[in-house]
Amino acid sequence: MRRSTERILTTHVGSLPEPPGLRGEEARAAAVADVVRRQREIGLDVINEGEYTKGGDWLSYVDYRFGGFTERPRKDGMPLIVQGKDRQEFAEFYRYATERGTLFYTPGEQIRPKRPNWVCTGPITYEAHDALAREIDALKMHADSDELFLTATAPASLEVYRENEYYASDEEYLFALAEALRVEYEAIVDAGLLLQIDDAWLPALWDRIGLGMGLDAFRKRCTVRVDALNHALRNIPEDRVRYHMCWGSWHGPHAYDLELVHLVDILLRVKAEAYLIEAANARHEHEYVVWDDVKLPEGKILIPGVISHATDGIEHPDLISQRIRRFAERVGRENVIAGADCGFGGRSHPQIAWAKLEALTEGAALATKALKA
Repeated sequence: MRRSTERILTTHVGSLPEPPGLRGEEARAAAVADVVRRQREIGLDVINEGEYTKGGDWLSYVDYRFGGFTERPRKDGMPLIVQGKDRQEFAEFYRYATERGTLFYTPGEQIRPKRPNWVCTGPITYEAHDALAREIDALKMHADSDELFLTATAPASLEVYRENEYYASDEEYLFALAEALRVEYEAIVDAGLLLQIDDAWLPALWDRIGLGMGLDAFRKRCTVRVDALNHALRNIPEDRVRYHMCWGSWHGPHAYDLELVHLVDILLRVKAEAYLIEAANARHEHEYVVWDDVKLPEGKILIPGVISHATDGIEHPDLISQRIRRFAERVGRENVIAGADCGFGGRSHPQIAWAKLEALTEGAALATKALKA
């Protein structure tokens, strides 16, 4: 994985706003050329296809990629995504935001307000080789760099939407899901691309189930799920893997997000070379101090978010530079790549998202100068 001692490199998390009216596989594939060109023009170093080939959604793209599942209504009615302490404490806000469709920028399009409920009723298999090949080809056709990444979802973040009625235990089910995902992970890397694993639900379940079970039990739960992910990554060199951990990233209070200090050792347990974390939004910006006490393992890369999807305010390049330098001073500038908190598609107006990415590259240039001084 590329790193630099000469300047601060830049990337983003994956999802970028789609052009209006973009529908259908062919139209999305054609739009990849434009989104690649635009990322290059801005000056981003490590890019992808904006998740256009996935329909702009890091979860729904896998709806029909597995055998062994049956789609049917949930038995208990209310999915975890609409539960939790945050929603209880700020119920009036969530009611207001839901009625107006403001929890996401484009509800029902790039991010689904409702998702199918899948039940595992047989052995899990991977059934989407052709669809995955089209994703890979669409990106490689329009980009001429070895620093291209393609996103995929972690077992822990798929498990939330898929019940188990076939496997004898939750752990057996989880590892079977990971084994099926292994096929996708390895195909991405075998194609010469960097693999990014997205895992919003690993920490975001804290205020849904973690508060009730307690911190120690929740951490053990998270560790098992990281072990399942590592099982899926076992044949892939660490220097081809980026791991993105966030807290769901909807436009809400996030008052009950679990602090990074309680998760950082679990984060670093993941078999990856680079770790993408939220570090720009108001709930997590202060957590850069975690790296005063936690040593980034040798050979690893930290990709902190230095621009945020959570506000329409465009970060000043000087602020972005300051944020980058906080991390560079703690883990070494050659070990830092400047990134974003989460995906912009479905969360930010296109004008805002692209302006933030331009500010990101400007801020990285300022940080490079400051760190050389």
